[in-house]
Amino acid sequence: MDHSGDHDGGKHDGGARTFGEGAGSAEELWDDRYREQSRIWSGQPNPQLVAEAGSLVPDRAQDTALDLGCGEGADAIWLAQRGWRVTAVDVSAVALERAAGHAADSGVEERITFERRDLATWRPGAGYGLVSSQYLHSPLLDWRASAAMAARAVAPGGTLLLVGHFPHGQHSAREMFYTPEELAEALDGVLGTWTVHVLETRERTVTGPDGESRTLIDTVLRATRP
Repeated sequence: MDHSGDHDGGKHDGGARTFGEGAGSAEELWDDRYREQSRIWSGQPNPQLVAEAGSLVPDRAQDTALDLGCGEGADAIWLAQRGWRVTAVDVSAVALERAAGHAADSGVEERITFERRDLATWRPGAGYGLVSSQYLHSPLLDWRASAAMAARAVAPGGTLLLVGHFPHGQHSAREMFYTPEELAEALDGVLGTWTVHVLETRERTVTGPDGESRTLIDTVLRATRP
């Protein structure tokens, strides 16, 4: 749900309140968040998705992708432009309306199905050639459960791509963020005989709205189901 790479680690309104404080539901939390601005994220696909999925070529047997926490739709659009048939899921109706508009503007609306789901309770069917979860961080979501859910949705021979913030600096909230070791432990009983291609941290530089650059650290997992 955090697609910008510069989430503030739990504070909004200049730190006056904790993100999620007083929220009645995940839908209310994220609808309110998206209503704060006409565009929350950059409109560009997440960099680790591009790095890890750019070489994947969907075939007719496995051309379905699941985008968990799709936000305003940039990742889903990027995947659709590369031949995937995408199911893009988010809890926020506000975000999904924007995402559908962006998909139509990009000419790929027929390749994307947008669905409003609460990822804390919803469970997708298995059989996706690619399951992507990019910065799926929320104070109302157990990241361990969501990671396991993502893995179970991957088809045999398919790819799981999980990317999250490493708990460091502004992303130090331990209840939402994770290390590669913690991610591996959470998926120990799920991955089993999978082939793990990438499980590491990566640094990247982003420029904030104030024009200042800063370094962020991502936790990245890419694995193939046998």
